[in-house]
Amino acid sequence: MNVVRLRRGCRAFAVMLFASVLLGAHLTSAGGSQNDKKKKKNQPAADSDSNPAVALSDEQQIDYLISEVLGAWQIGDTERMRKSYVDDVSVVNGGWAPPIIGWSNYEALYKQQRATMQQVRMDRSNTYIKVVGTTAWVCYQWEFAAVINGTPSAARGLTSYVMVKKDGHWLIAHDHTSIVQSFQQPATNTPAGAAPPAASGP
Repeated sequence: MNVVRLRRGCRAFAVMLFASVLLGAHLTSAGGSQNDKKKKKNQPAADSDSNPAVALSDEQQIDYLISEVLGAWQIGDTERMRKSYVDDVSVVNGGWAPPIIGWSNYEALYKQQRATMQQVRMDRSNTYIKVVGTTAWVCYQWEFAAVINGTPSAARGLTSYVMVKKDGHWLIAHDHTSIVQSFQQPATNTPAGAAPPAASGP
């Protein structure tokens, strides 16, 4: 009984502490906002697109884009993925198959293969980004896990991108994914298409 009361007391204390921190942060930001309004009353409002508070380097923009693409790839959101690819993207997969040319061809194959997957997870590590003018190349390692047609599956490998900067935005022009074969996982358990699996990668 004492243990239950102690746990409830600790939970209540944690909730009150969290609420007081949030309230304090809100009051601080509200007070700061009012002071900022007084100071900046005669200044024109800044355009968030043309004058961001913190400018990201090209490398940071690319790293963020990769995270966005991988997030969209995992949940099957091709509309979000589309924003990061050029129309005539070339995609080389991890299996013995011809390159996929063009976003629409890649999207069709991705959707077909994504429909067989549930509980998709993709983790990225050891990312290298090199920018030269309006061109960049990227490589990273990934680990993939999912349930494919009811069977748990896992794979790991590498992805390389060639990227171009158009109208101030980085886009993937070439996507090459390689699967590292494992003695523990037969090749038939790795999904075809889309990313780590055979058809391409984020």
